[in-house]
Amino acid sequence: MKNLLMTCVVCFLLVGASHSQDVKIPLIGSKAPSFTANSTNGEITFPESFGNNWKILFSHPQDFTPVCSSELLELAYSQKDFDALGVKFAIMSTDGIDIHRMWKASLEELDYKGRGPLKINYPIIDDHLIVASKSYGMIHEPVSTSRDIRGVFVIDPDNVVRSINFYPMNIGRNMDEIKRIVVALQTSDRLSVLTPANWTEGDDVLIHHYPYTDKELADNPAIKDEYYNLGNRMWFKKVSNTH
Repeated sequence: MKNLLMTCVVCFLLVGASHSQDVKIPLIGSKAPSFTANSTNGEITFPESFGNNWKILFSHPQDFTPVCSSELLELAYSQKDFDALGVKFAIMSTDGIDIHRMWKASLEELDYKGRGPLKINYPIIDDHLIVASKSYGMIHEPVSTSRDIRGVFVIDPDNVVRSINFYPMNIGRNMDEIKRIVVALQTSDRLSVLTPANWTEGDDVLIHHYPYTDKELADNPAIKDEYYNLGNRMWFKKVSNTH
């Protein structure tokens, strides 16, 4: 009897370990996993259907829930800002396409925070088979075995994962922070610079190394005015000189 009990315990632990090993989160710097699914905008293949744009995969736990509804409305109001940055969104949950369509229609009738109703243009993906959710590590089994966590994957035009954020189910996301991450990544790529803590668009940026040689300074003394140092290798480039 004792041997049988021990065997059952070992089997249970092995099954649990196997489940844990099934959860794989794409790493920053890796290629974004590709999947094809139905959505409120028709069939899409993510990320390829979004072409040479920045993409954000945005998962939520469940349609017709208060926090998720507030997020999708806020995202819709922010859509023009993200369009200006060349960002395309794909929203995903494990609800089916019919539920997505009903939810989308109901959200489009709401006047959220006095800004008036508006159309939701981004696709809401049907992942009721939990295939895409698992490929992006959106199912966190200590919380739920069938509902996505609140995940945000920022993916660049080369379909490389550049930023990953997970939020608990009871906490809504900040669209301004998501936008800040995209702007910081684009600024870093474009200028080969770093962004310091609490950086927002228009702030000075950090650089990787000493900004100029003695010869460069001798040839162009004005170059010194483009940078300043706060010690500990913290060289800043003035934002007025980054354009």
